[in-house]
Amino acid sequence: MSIAQSLESIGFLSDFSESVLAYPIVLSIHLTCIALFGGMILATDLRLLGFTYKSLTITEVVTSLRPWKRVGGTIMISMGLLLAACEAGKYAPNPYFWTKMITLGLIGVHALIFRPIVYNQTEELDRSPVIPTKAKVAAILSLVLWTMMFTMGRMIAYWEGNEQ
Repeated sequence: MSIAQSLESIGFLSDFSESVLAYPIVLSIHLTCIALFGGMILATDLRLLGFTYKSLTITEVVTSLRPWKRVGGTIMISMGLLLAACEAGKYAPNPYFWTKMITLGLIGVHALIFRPIVYNQTEELDRSPVIPTKAKVAAILSLVLWTMMFTMGRMIAYWEGNEQ
């Protein structure tokens, strides 16, 4: 038995995937968090690019959204893990799923690189007469990576390779 099949055959996961109520509720929570989290990422990145919220400092935008991003991201990832685990056999051969996972890894690398030099240095960015290039690069990469992640997540449902 493959690892994916073993995973999805765990009692509570198989019960969850067959539930008429639990699965759709968790999926709805996951999608709602994606929308809210994505909106907060977009707001932060557009501020770093100087396109929106010009009346607010970068620090105000980043610090006011940070706790909500943490909560939303935690819920989004938790629900996503639950959804993926209960259908691991379906996701294992899906190239969109793996592209999404690779993109998630790249988002982690992005965070490791840019958190210390951009997102945790917002007061420095606010004092700068122009938004520094490093902040703009962080924002553009963030927008590209998160857009790719959300797109790949949506594409997972449309892959028909396992039915051929």
